[in-house]
Amino acid sequence: MLNGKKIVVVLPAYKAALTLERTFNEIPFDIVDDVVLVDDKSPDDTVGEARRLGISHIVIHEQNKGYGGNQKSCYKKALELGADIVIMLHPDYQYTPKLIHAMSGVIAYDVYPVCFGSRILGNGALLGGMPLYKYIFNRCLTLFENILIGQKLSEYHTGYRAFAADVIRSIDFTHNSDDFVFDNEMISQVFMNGYQIGEVTCPTKYFEEASSINFS
Repeated sequence: MLNGKKIVVVLPAYKAALTLERTFNEIPFDIVDDVVLVDDKSPDDTVGEARRLGISHIVIHEQNKGYGGNQKSCYKKALELGADIVIMLHPDYQYTPKLIHAMSGVIAYDVYPVCFGSRILGNGALLGGMPLYKYIFNRCLTLFENILIGQKLSEYHTGYRAFAADVIRSIDFTHNSDDFVFDNEMISQVFMNGYQIGEVTCPTKYFEEASSINFS
């Protein structure tokens, strides 16, 4: 809890058995109240690893619902738990949970209602091993999306996002796509509802064990 706000971290998981422990161990439980893991029918032992770590809220999809479908389950469960702030974090350990303090603070103290951890601000992406072709593709796609909706975000495809729960409640995310377009739809809905998005620079790590949850 931070400034009286309940913080719930949600982990949309697919093939995260090899990276989940490292991600979980860096979560700052001095402010995080609950952790939710949603497993999208992983072929590995993601669920078993989550249970071993003691994650108390595990949602298991009997069928693979896609990246967007996974996030829908994440946000629904976080709201059920009474979250005031929801942190969506990919459990592939490409993003450090140590920034949860900073991202939660942005929302808890009413600086922004939404905050993204950006790999592109600073030199975090390339220094962390992002392949050059992915970096160039990400930058070009971001430029196009900024022009399309008239914004100036540094990145639209980060796997690290923090939302005030009221923002999520105001968005009809359940009717969004079940695939990767979900992220773009949700960002557009945030802006259409009059909210602004803050960003913090986030180092990233690219390595062999990282899961395939994120295409970017």
